[in-house]
Amino acid sequence: MKNLTVVFTAVFVAAGAGAADAALPLMGPDGIAERLRNRIEAAADMAETSELTACGELVYCSCALPSFYERRAFRPAWFGEGGPLPRVYELLDGVRGADREGLIPEDYHLAAIENTLADFESETNMESAVGMLVDLELLLTDSFLIYGTHLLAGRTDSEKVDPEWHAQRDNTDMAAVLQEAVEKDRVGKALRELLPQDIRYERLREALAFYKDLSDGGGWPEVGGGTKLEKGFRGEEVTALRARLVATGDLEPSSNLGDAEFDEDLERAVLRFQHRHGLTPDAVVGPATREALNTSVEERIALILANLERCRWLPRDLGRRHLLINIARFEMDVLEDNGSVMNMKVIVGKQYRRTPVFSDDMTYLVLSPRWHLPPNIVKKDVLPEIRKDIEYLASKRMKVYSGWGSDAEEIDPRTVDWSSLGDGILKYRITQDPGPENSLGRIKFMFPNKFHVYLHDTPSTDLFNRTERAFSSGCIRVERPIELAEYLLRDSPGWSREKIMEAIERWEEQTVRLPEPVPVHLLYWTAWVDEDGTVNFRKDIYGRDRRLERALRMPAPRPGGRGSWSTH
Repeated sequence: MKNLTVVFTAVFVAAGAGAADAALPLMGPDGIAERLRNRIEAAADMAETSELTACGELVYCSCALPSFYERRAFRPAWFGEGGPLPRVYELLDGVRGADREGLIPEDYHLAAIENTLADFESETNMESAVGMLVDLELLLTDSFLIYGTHLLAGRTDSEKVDPEWHAQRDNTDMAAVLQEAVEKDRVGKALRELLPQDIRYERLREALAFYKDLSDGGGWPEVGGGTKLEKGFRGEEVTALRARLVATGDLEPSSNLGDAEFDEDLERAVLRFQHRHGLTPDAVVGPATREALNTSVEERIALILANLERCRWLPRDLGRRHLLINIARFEMDVLEDNGSVMNMKVIVGKQYRRTPVFSDDMTYLVLSPRWHLPPNIVKKDVLPEIRKDIEYLASKRMKVYSGWGSDAEEIDPRTVDWSSLGDGILKYRITQDPGPENSLGRIKFMFPNKFHVYLHDTPSTDLFNRTERAFSSGCIRVERPIELAEYLLRDSPGWSREKIMEAIERWEEQTVRLPEPVPVHLLYWTAWVDEDGTVNFRKDIYGRDRRLERALRMPAPRPGGRGSWSTH
């Protein structure tokens, strides 16, 4: 640095700097600290007409940045008497790697910081050097706060992008995180610790790197034509199919790459491809499989980016033992210490009765449950059947009550004029008695929530044989409820599988509390990676992917905005 020591000697007073925090101490009226304070306070005072900028770029963190500098009496965090501290380069290394996380380095002032640092190192004018240093302080702090927030809670606002996503977001005080990182001189490590610590996030990040390499290499060939391809077929389409499946690792490269015959190796590869894309596994390339094959690598990358963002939206701690339901996959995993101990198929809400995304704690289950039909189901599903045949209620073991209170009395359904009922149906309560035909089956699993969503058994077990299973009214039907109940009650004396079955077969409603709450997470992932490294994609059954993909292509939303500057 030309004459930098002279410049620093002229403007810095280094007395009082601690070993743990090598940044500059509080300066006099013309020092760096006073200039930082004045810049920040001026932005607060003029918030209605102007915004804080540094090196021509907006400083976004209008609340956390002032809080950070207040806590340290406006002492610089990134520069010491000898110039930029090593933590500057730790931060820049982290930001340069943002693309590995599916984020955009330029969202974090990267070019402006690098260019200004280069100018600063060659600057000989004291006043200009001081101005650059103050700008760099603001940009570096803003960079850490924005990038850290994105790693911790996502680049987009989940509730604005997807109103049906209600998973808890992290409210960590980022100013405190940065202050601790500076005090302990561990900026790089602090950023790494803000990443989701879930192994599923790590696997998906590795998949992103793999698909980016595929994109850089030109992607994969299209499987043309409209002819159904299956074992025994010969033609140019088969050669293209081989190359396509080799590209994504579904087929070994040594498997007769130029061969035009659909053989057993190719049949196994197509089956693998279908399994990991949630397609009917028939080893035949029909319209649905061909569409998935011809989805571009860029579209797959966009899908991975969207699901990495969903991972960042999740609570940091899912629980040592928890239930994880992937709505788009139609499956539930029971996990202990991040390893699956039980997996089963589930049935989720129809497109127009979509299952929401949220987390809550399961606290009890009900054996031989009575079903209290929600008014919307009564109006849309039951009322039309009653109007056709009043005996429908008796055939389904349903009863009608005069209201919803504890004093409501059972009434004869023939005394109600069902033909003229509209919203008036709300004053009647319909229940279904326990029994083999009860729509909730033999057990329901309760984690009380504002959506009135829970897990339950079903008598319609044939639906579990479908590849896509969106048939419910919002609740989750589980494939093996008895096995799940046995697992949840394993630490409750007297509740063996035999005792559970005995209680059910009495067909009398019985509540059983769990020995301890079990977190339940209803999520929506359309891309993930299995433990064995298999990359999976699923159909976007609720149309949520496109909204999120569009949001990720937009400029990052500001954490605060005009009028929100505050130094308090």
